[in-house]
Amino acid sequence: MDTIDILHLALAADWADAQPAGEYRISTLGRTLDQEGFIHCSRDLDQLHGVHTAFYGHVTQPLLILQIDPTGLDIRLENGFPHLYGPLPLTSVTAVHPYA
Repeated sequence: MDTIDILHLALAADWADAQPAGEYRISTLGRTLDQEGFIHCSRDLDQLHGVHTAFYGHVTQPLLILQIDPTGLDIRLENGFPHLYGPLPLTSVTAVHPYA
């Protein structure tokens, strides 16, 4: 995979909880990295919006878009989606934006 950033949709509370540990370990809504085996990501905003519509439409908590530099991470493209195998180091997150 090239060095184009990938995206992850996160609950703001989960992102805040990751700060003291220095790594983010949530795979997707309600599932951890340990439960799922990887962290679900999206290759672009269109794909991320589809994920939101399919899985997060009912969520009323604040959501964030984590912009991730995949350099040095174990990212695998599976079924058209990038998956991160292993925890997400906070240092690999290049930007955080509110999901609107």
